[in-house]
Amino acid sequence: MKHILLILFSVGLMFHMQAQSIDVISYNIRYDNPGDAPNHWDNRKDFLISQLNFYRPDVFGVQEGLIHQVKEIEEGLEEYTYFGVGRDYGDERGEHTAVFYNTKTVKLIEQSTFWLSLTPEKPSKGWDAALPRTCTYGVFENRADGNRFMAFNTHFDHVGAQAREESSKLILQKVKELNTEDLPVVVMGDFNLESDSKGVQVILTEMTDAHIAAGTNAFGPRGTFNGFEFDKPVERRIDYIFISDGFKVLKSAILSDSKDTRYPSDHLPVFARLKY
Repeated sequence: MKHILLILFSVGLMFHMQAQSIDVISYNIRYDNPGDAPNHWDNRKDFLISQLNFYRPDVFGVQEGLIHQVKEIEEGLEEYTYFGVGRDYGDERGEHTAVFYNTKTVKLIEQSTFWLSLTPEKPSKGWDAALPRTCTYGVFENRADGNRFMAFNTHFDHVGAQAREESSKLILQKVKELNTEDLPVVVMGDFNLESDSKGVQVILTEMTDAHIAAGTNAFGPRGTFNGFEFDKPVERRIDYIFISDGFKVLKSAILSDSKDTRYPSDHLPVFARLKY
């Protein structure tokens, strides 16, 4: 009887510990560009989807996803669905900063998308940006323990220096405006910024870089942008997971998985396990 009670206690303790954490991934999947051969989408999507299926995060955000890519990922992952709109017109056209979530582990409470501009409520281009840019966010509830959290997923402009800095300020403003319950917050994405840039430093006034905070529990190469160059070191880090004070980082990784000397994207995904 004592052995049975001990087993039940151990199982319950493990379940409780698991329920207190969530796994998050930020992934620039590279838009489906026919000029990328031999790295075009059809040649890498199966491995990319299997990679996500292996790690099975509770929530993950993609950048550069065209609608057919987003839907193929959804079709390839059981128990996952997504939300988000295209950046061009607020419908399915253009690249998405879609947010996926595991419907078995978390419940979606609320979601929306805003634009990184002076008119965030409608499709628009901000400051000196070359293209419209978006941030998609959701409020989630952990099905195991009822804890709620917010996840923001974004992709900053690749040209406009002012736009990147102002986008950082706007996201912090939106977090304060939308997070009325003072929930733990994750802000992830491709920021097109090095860690010492003004835009990242703005975010760090309110949030923490999960990969740095992981300390000795951080794993992987130095950078996240590989440019499909498998024979070169990955040194440029422009993809991040930032967290609010409501989360503690258990571990973080920049995932350099490959197959047949090819990466599944020109960016490496960033993984973090976060504890409430």
